[in-house]
This record gives sequence, structure tokens and C-alpha cells, in this order.
Amino acid sequence: MYKQKTTETDADVIAFIEEIERPAKREDAYRLLEMFERVSGYPPKMWGPSIIGFGSYHYVYATGHEGDAPIVGFSPRKTKHSLYFTTDEDTRNELLAKLGKYTSGKSCVYINKLPDVDEVVLEQLIAETKVYIEELYPGNGEQV
Repeated sequence: MYKQKTTETDADVIAFIEEIERPAKREDAYRLLEMFERVSGYPPKMWGPSIIGFGSYHYVYATGHEGDAPIVGFSPRKTKHSLYFTTDEDTRNELLAKLGKYTSGKSCVYINKLPDVDEVVLEQLIAETKVYIEELYPGNGEQV
């Protein structure tokens, strides 16, 4: 049986951010923390050792695989910030076209530093993800 690796923990979010060595990266992390919490309406929680998540939902795939995940989140990695969003493809593409300097994966957007992106568009991505996930998984916005 599959055991989910990234789960919500009781680790201290502020202590995690304080461990970031580079001052500019740490300041970006605090700004992202404030933005994600304000826009999502959820308090921050650590997911695994390095993801700061906001809200949570339970998913079940057609294959039977299931688990819990944060609605939105970010991780201040050593080289780039990883931002976790899930929206419909059209909304994602439309907003990413206006975001600024980034690279992306399937459900992750990577930015070097916060000044590289339009913070208004970033807030829209957070808000759209919250709406999308809460519609896709009704009743799952509370913490796990």
C-alpha cells in the first residue's frame, strides 16, 4: 500500500524560515508567507520538512490512490522558491503569461526572487487555486 511521504506536521513555520541562510531569500519567504495566508485565508502549516502549506484537502484518484495535500503552498528552496498551484489549464496559462520571470513544472512554479514576478498576478494564482480546489473537493478546506 502507498504511504504518503509529504504530510502535515507540527513543525514551526517561523523556525523553518529563520533557518534560511540568505537574507534576501528569507525576506522573500516572509513576504510569501504573509501573502499566501492573507489571500488563502488559511494559517500556515509545515508539510514534510520543507513545504509551507495553507488549507488542506483529501483527494482520491480513480486508481484508488488517495491522500491529503495543502490547497496552496510554497517552499523556499536553496536556489529557487517553489510555488504550488492547481487551477484549470486555461486560467493557469492566462495568469502565468502575466506573472513575470519563472519556470514551471506540472503543478509547481519556480521563481528566483519575488521582485521577478508581478505580486498581483501571484495573488490571483493563489485565489484561483483556492476556488478551484474548494470546488473540486467541497468541504475539504479545513485543516486535516
